[in-house]
Amino acid sequence: MSATGNHLRRKSTSLTRGLIVATTSGAALVLPLVGAGFASAAPAQSVTAEKAAASTVAADKEKTAQEAAPTIYSVIAGDTLSKIARGHSLSGGWQKLYEDNREIVGDNPAEIRAGMKLTIGAQAESKTSATATATAAPAATYTNDLDGWIKESLAVMAKHSIPGSYDGIHRNVLRESSGNPLAINNWDSNAVKGTPSKGLLQIIDPTFRAYHVPGTSMDSYDPVANITAACNYAADKYGSIDNVFGAY
Repeated sequence: MSATGNHLRRKSTSLTRGLIVATTSGAALVLPLVGAGFASAAPAQSVTAEKAAASTVAADKEKTAQEAAPTIYSVIAGDTLSKIARGHSLSGGWQKLYEDNREIVGDNPAEIRAGMKLTIGAQAESKTSATATATAAPAATYTNDLDGWIKESLAVMAKHSIPGSYDGIHRNVLRESSGNPLAINNWDSNAVKGTPSKGLLQIIDPTFRAYHVPGTSMDSYDPVANITAACNYAADKYGSIDNVFGAY
């Protein structure tokens, strides 16, 4: 005879009850999620790493932008393109420097003059952007008279950083030639030497050639070429055509 009440069913602990779930085939044991409380640590580390990476990228972009910025260099006596390129550790050497400044230097890279403003480290994308802008903008038109000649000369001078104002040029033109682009002085000391003063600002041929500005005519009687070369000369000798109030 069995002992009634001696075989009591053992109670499952709370842990065991929490780990047993019903399945279609019976009970299944689910393992506890040990270490679940540490799951939030990984995202924190990931965010920190992402911030560090972003800071590095931003710093690299800023450094690249600083290195890409071009420098304007003023030529001094004794300079050569090669010397300037070496002094600035320019990639591409003097050839790159000449290519970037050919409009200012002219056709002969060996002939650079004190006072020229050279761009060092000009970026291709900047040139492309400038070219696109220039292409999009309508070409300026100038009247074929003293007013138009002075305005066109000022536009060329601005490209080459040559100082001077409309009033300064106009005042000197009226004194030197009365506005006649074909004026020539055949009686002064220069004429005696075989180099008479010519054009609107009465410049002699040797000076015209020495201070000729690329992009203008090689004819010293050409109004725009004459004004621009004379202003370039005046800038070198007097700081600006605006500072000239008599024979120069």
